[in-house]
Amino acid sequence: MPAEYFLLTFTLPDELRPLAWQHQRTLYDLMIRCSWETLKTFAQNDPQLQGKAGAISVLHTHSRRLDYHPHVHMVMPAATIDADKRLWRTKKGKGKNTAYLFNHKALAKVFRAKMLEAIREEGLELPARYPETWVVDVKSVGSGDKALVYLGRYLYKGVIQEKDIIACRDDQVTFRYQDSKTKKMQTRTLSGPKFLWLILQHVLPKGFRRTRNFGFLHANSKRVLALLQELLRLSPIKILVDAKGVTKTTLLACPYEMRL
Repeated sequence: MPAEYFLLTFTLPDELRPLAWQHQRTLYDLMIRCSWETLKTFAQNDPQLQGKAGAISVLHTHSRRLDYHPHVHMVMPAATIDADKRLWRTKKGKGKNTAYLFNHKALAKVFRAKMLEAIREEGLELPARYPETWVVDVKSVGSGDKALVYLGRYLYKGVIQEKDIIACRDDQVTFRYQDSKTKKMQTRTLSGPKFLWLILQHVLPKGFRRTRNFGFLHANSKRVLALLQELLRLSPIKILVDAKGVTKTTLLACPYEMRL
């Protein structure tokens, strides 16, 4: 869609991870739904948006080191549809911060409240202590294509690629990963059984859908999407082929607010 895209990451704190492990299907579902409900609430209340948002969610249960680290990624365009007024709205930041969606601290507070309430409604017992401050990361990702490629990489190839397993000898397995802070490649060596356990703990409950679409990006909104693509003159099936035979998608700019 013609809008700035953002990658938002909602992380479950350490203290609640044992509960998530014991009730995986329930907690994973709550994490996805509460992440979306948080974004939907912010989009509806935002002065520039005030409409129906859309997002694509992907559940990850692992860190780069393959430790148990459940979190939800949401790819969301900074835009909404106002069905009543037939408006397509996009959001722009102010001043130097032109790429801005929502405040990450405010998102974390609302996500925390929604998660705790949902867990109680499920009749699950919360740990005696859990942090007051949770973590939500908000990052601009331009057109969103690279973020979707990054997230899609784990849907079919598993949590680690074979090329990243660099040694397997003397009952030890060594694999490489990129450190999230330094961005440098690191290695980790474990015994064979421990390495297998790292992999198996990220196998989701049978039939659980780790990726879901919400809002105007949901499958039930295909007619709305088709109408938007036509009215905004932005269609994924209309491509141009240059002289070298490379396909290119036509992208057109969109004003802050467009009447449909």
